[in-house]
Amino acid sequence: MAFGFLLAATPPGRLFGVDAQTIIQALAHLINIGILAFIMSKLLYKPVRNVMQKRTDRINGQIAQAEEEMAKATEMKIQYEEKLQEIQLEREEILGEARKVAAETSRRLISEAKKEADALKERASANIELEWERAESEMRTVIIDISAAMAEKFLTLAINKETQDKLFDETMADLEGMTWRS
Repeated sequence: MAFGFLLAATPPGRLFGVDAQTIIQALAHLINIGILAFIMSKLLYKPVRNVMQKRTDRINGQIAQAEEEMAKATEMKIQYEEKLQEIQLEREEILGEARKVAAETSRRLISEAKKEADALKERASANIELEWERAESEMRTVIIDISAAMAEKFLTLAINKETQDKLFDETMADLEGMTWRS
């Protein structure tokens, strides 16, 4: 029964009580709404539109700036990658050169070490030969001395002086004629 007041104010036979007063009030409301809309559009629409346009322009400017910075960053990235490739190539070149120098130095050092080892071997062989000859000579002298001492003792016991001298000379001749073998 919410609509009961409308039905009570309406004359019988009508659904709504539309009379001249209601129409005038409705027209006044429409005119007021139109004036209010016009005033609001003048006071609010343009400033709001200007604010929105400024905001759109600012956002578009930020997007353009971001795109420029992205392009710069992409360009810098490309330059960085190119420099990185150049550095890598230079590194490979330096390493290759260092390997060549190291290999050459290694070959040279090995060659020098072989030469020194060969020279050392030759000196050692010569020293061994000299030591061998010296030892052989010393052994010969020692053997001769021992033989002479033994022969002298033996002969002094077994024979006279004349026979002893003859045997000594023969023994010495035999010992000197012997060759030493290694």
